[in-house]
Amino acid sequence: MPAPGRIVYSSGQGRMCAVCGWPQDDCRCSKTLSAGAEAVPEKVTAKLRLENRSSGKHVTVVAGLPDNREFLETLCRELKKACGTGGSTGENAVELQGDQRERLRALLVKKGFLVKG
Repeated sequence: MPAPGRIVYSSGQGRMCAVCGWPQDDCRCSKTLSAGAEAVPEKVTAKLRLENRSSGKHVTVVAGLPDNREFLETLCRELKKACGTGGSTGENAVELQGDQRERLRALLVKKGFLVKG
């Protein structure tokens, strides 16, 4: 049985968005996602810290970054390539495998970031 309020079939409006339920031509979720991206300031402050995972592995976290998905993904890609490690993006942060604090500090300062930690 479908969830209450969810349109299963409608011939009058065409395709419906599975996320917000509006017609795909007037989808509300795509407008909300693009409007929610925070602008990247001129001087970004990055906070470096080392975390220990429950598996015993070390992870370097670059936190305090703007909430902008495109900015975080490109920064993560650049940092992973420069450090030669794996990593991922989180909420306003980039996580890299291993203890990369010294290398990241130099890279981020070179990019014009203000680095703390």
